[in-house]
Amino acid sequence: MTMLSDAKIRAAKPRDKACKLADSHGLYPLVRPNGSKLWKWNYAFDGVRKTMAFGSYPAVSLAAARGKRDGARAQLDEGRDPSSIRKLIKGAATHYLHH
Repeated sequence: MTMLSDAKIRAAKPRDKACKLADSHGLYPLVRPNGSKLWKWNYAFDGVRKTMAFGSYPAVSLAAARGKRDGARAQLDEGRDPSSIRKLIKGAATHYLHH
């Protein structure tokens, strides 16, 4: 599998519909019709396909997106759902800030 480079991501032009540029292990930037690029990662947990977002490019670099994906994959390897963990952390932070 050919992995992405920053040059390929920067050069990606928007189309009429959103399109994916495949990287590796389910990671891809989604190129939207308005030209923005959002990092997404597809994975499966307990037989259910899920998607996580890691931020927009270039604010989140290719290396940073791969690091976030690798961290989430480590959670999967431990039998934990990265999306559920993220929701718990965000919920706890919101609760803490409002109380």
